[in-house]
Amino acid sequence: MEEKQRREGIQGGSPRHAPEGAATPGISLHDFSGRAGEQLAHFHVMRLRDSLFLWVGAEPALRSLAVAMCSPHDSIPVSTSLLGDASDTTSNSLAQRLAKKTKKQVFVSYNLPNTDSSFMLHIENRIKEEMKAFPEKF
Repeated sequence: MEEKQRREGIQGGSPRHAPEGAATPGISLHDFSGRAGEQLAHFHVMRLRDSLFLWVGAEPALRSLAVAMCSPHDSIPVSTSLLGDASDTTSNSLAQRLAKKTKKQVFVSYNLPNTDSSFMLHIENRIKEEMKAFPEKF
């Protein structure tokens, strides 16, 4: 029984003893898509116990990775680039905003060529829509 519950937690299912609406233990995976102008963007969310991984892209690639987390010393979450061009701050900025909203450590890999502010607003709004519709996945 314990092995079955552990597998269900990893696969995103909820163990029988978890109250309805409560976050499930283990890893939760969630995929969704959205259009920002003419660009189709795919999103992959991996929710862990105290952190969140978000991948955004149009094709399989991991060109950038940033992490952000809240700090008791500053109202703006601290962030750093882990992978990719350090001058491209798109992943950092998105990770900071999500860390502030979720109060979790957030890893973001943003892999779309368009980084202008109006395009990013569409991307962020799509993420917020999904967070509102499926809060247990974030």
